Amino acid sequence: METQQFNIAGPESNVEWVGRKVTGAHNGTIAIKEGTLLFEDDRLAGGRFVIDTQSIKILDITDPATNAQFAGHLASDDFFSSEQYPEATFGITGAEPRGNGFYHVTGDLTIKGITHPVSFDAQVNRLGTLVTASGKITIDRTKFGIKFRSGNFFLHLGDNLIYNNFDLNVRLTAQAVAQTEAVAQTATLY
Repeated sequence: METQQFNIAGPESNVEWVGRKVTGAHNGTIAIKEGTLLFEDDRLAGGRFVIDTQSIKILDITDPATNAQFAGHLASDDFFSSEQYPEATFGITGAEPRGNGFYHVTGDLTIKGITHPVSFDAQVNRLGTLVTASGKITIDRTKFGIKFRSGNFFLHLGDNLIYNNFDLNVRLTAQAVAQTEAVAQTATLY
């Protein structure tokens, strides 16, 4: 069995988020700090990536003052507690091939020090030493201690209700690592 490691290229990878409320939605991006994808015999077999929670950006609010205020609120304890928890992580625990480069991926997502299993479908393309992957993860924020304006915890919110589920649209680009370098990096990542 041949195992090959691919390092995720942070600048070429991203996470786009969408959060919804009764009166509309907001969207933005979060940077991927680092990570790896592991292949065994040309099939996705594992991996892990780290999200920089301090890099949250809001794309739909154009007024600089309002944007900065909202970004600060997302970084606060009401949401991601970015100062205390500057990183969120996702570790693949399983990747079931579905044909034509599609996989059903399962893994452990950690936000604010709280870990829960998640699963989603992903498209993974490998061309020589380059891998691209994309998938949409839908998360119930309340499982990670993010309860601000959740109808599960607060009554009579009306138009102030924020829905519990939010989406992360993940796009990864990764480059193959030489075998000797991969052994050393795998030991430090896991």
